[in-house]
Amino acid sequence: MAPPADATDHTRRALEAAAAGLDLTDTADFDDARRGFVAPLPDGGVVRNAEGRVVWDANRYAFADAGDAPDTVHPSLWRQAQLMNVSGLFEVTPGVYQVRSADISNVDFIEGETGVIVVDPLVSAEPARMALDLYRAHRPGREVVAVIYTHSHIDHFGGVRGVVTDDQLAAGSVRIIAPVGFTEAALSENVIAGPAMGRRASYMYGMHLEPGPRGGMTSGLGLATSSGSVGFVAPTEEITEDVQEVTVDGVRFTFMLAPDTEAPSEMLFHLPDHRALCSAEDATHTLHNLYTPRGARTRDAKRWAHYIDQAILRFAADSDVVFGQHHWPVWGADRVVDFLEGQRDAYRYLHDQTLRLANEGYTMLEIAEMLDVPNALGPAWHTRSYYGSVSHNVKAVYNFYLGYFDGNPARLHPLPPEDAAARYVELMGGADAVVERARASFDAGEYRWVAQVLDHVVFADPTHTGARELAAAAMEQLAYQTENAVWRNFYLTGAKELRDGPPRTAAMAQAVGDIIASIPVGTLLDGMAVRLDGPRAAGLDLIVAFDLTDGARHVLRVRNGVLNHWQDRTDLDPQATLTMNSAALRRALAGGEGFGPGIASGDIAIDGDAEVLLTLAGLFAQPAGAFPIVEP
Repeated sequence: MAPPADATDHTRRALEAAAAGLDLTDTADFDDARRGFVAPLPDGGVVRNAEGRVVWDANRYAFADAGDAPDTVHPSLWRQAQLMNVSGLFEVTPGVYQVRSADISNVDFIEGETGVIVVDPLVSAEPARMALDLYRAHRPGREVVAVIYTHSHIDHFGGVRGVVTDDQLAAGSVRIIAPVGFTEAALSENVIAGPAMGRRASYMYGMHLEPGPRGGMTSGLGLATSSGSVGFVAPTEEITEDVQEVTVDGVRFTFMLAPDTEAPSEMLFHLPDHRALCSAEDATHTLHNLYTPRGARTRDAKRWAHYIDQAILRFAADSDVVFGQHHWPVWGADRVVDFLEGQRDAYRYLHDQTLRLANEGYTMLEIAEMLDVPNALGPAWHTRSYYGSVSHNVKAVYNFYLGYFDGNPARLHPLPPEDAAARYVELMGGADAVVERARASFDAGEYRWVAQVLDHVVFADPTHTGARELAAAAMEQLAYQTENAVWRNFYLTGAKELRDGPPRTAAMAQAVGDIIASIPVGTLLDGMAVRLDGPRAAGLDLIVAFDLTDGARHVLRVRNGVLNHWQDRTDLDPQATLTMNSAALRRALAGGEGFGPGIASGDIAIDGDAEVLLTLAGLFAQPAGAFPIVEP
């Protein structure tokens, strides 16, 4: 494995120019990040699971605290890492506490009349439990009486088992409050395209990169993600009105739904008696993603800006602090408004200007080169591209309205990468000639072009070591130059895989325990439908029924190379009927064990033609896992 390269002179000059445009003497964010400090994370910020495995280490990026940015890291990203290294328990305002850098996200503790309300209990149980213990060490005697999920991403609910007990749940003594549609969004978003998202997430979050000045440099949104026990507890009540007032243990909340913004199911809330606004993940100290490079549905920039605007109009005049579920709060009525208006206008500007230029005939790629945030927002650190970027957000807006096709018929039906690559390379005089010319471009500092042209060589001849190494070297320099942590992770992971090949296993979030137990049966069957090998199923007509002893009857049919499924349909005559409870069905489908063990143990009874079940089972493809990305 080749060691990371030094920064080239071109990269050094690019970063020197970037630093010249930054006011690195501005300490306001550092003052905010340290304000209200109560106590550091225990055990030096290291969290282990029951087996002793480290599932969180808040010190992974401690090297960034030592001095100025080196010549392999954008100085603005280095600064962002320093800010996110400020960790521990903080008082946001009397009665509201926050633990930061115990995971990629924040967890809040709001004190009620008899107990404490937990907001967004992190990714996994072990860091969440550590955070609760830290809070209780300084604010003792308060039991958890409620948990609030602000939105449907796993870093805001996965650690719930670390803050509530089975006994509390069985007794119904803890309220679980979430925005309407939370359960479906939380459990289904990663099911249908989960394997592809998981593989790409390994690039986005640099899961196979070593942190360091020439390696991973956080995610921009938080340091990293924990790797402990992930759980799920369904809400006991949902917020269903656009604006809804709810009292929880004597604390008045005004919830405001913000659907289809940063998450399909999301809400902000205001604490009128604390003069505090929680912006969830709709307003953070970075430009966020309108399209996430790991893959997900494109988000609505106009709607995102609208809900931030609604928060300003409804709550800003009665707020002395805004705190979010990533990064640090902002204090002061005027600063709260400035922060929220800057966040609102960043998304609205990219939305409006992308469409203005599209309507003038510019294409998606052209607009992405033409736009930047306006000068009025440019000096604001919180609108900089640490996580989302102007470039891929512009493309997201274009795609949201106009799709991927730019209207040019020459690009309507292009050849796939391998076929096109072979022809490009042949046309350019062969692989060796392309690499030789690309080396001259590398020496000239044209790293984007080098990566782009050598992509053709690698796809035409993945064994060409010269092309792979030079492409990796170009990606390395692009990584060093970018302000965006996600782009850096993509570039460095691509460089690593060009040199070492893809990992043996994919770094994917594991759907375990009560997550599997909570996935709706219909969602499971949707997941099976996208695994059906359509060509292999062509010509078959199979009907199978699942009679759930603790639920409904589900009928699925494979016909025309498609799996359709229905609940309680009675007009189809199944060739085989399986009787079981829903847990056995989930183990068979989501748990990956198939139906054989359940039939052998007697947990699943089969009536009808067992051969149909065997035929059906043979029609499903297994996800590829660590499939290639930077090579064919």
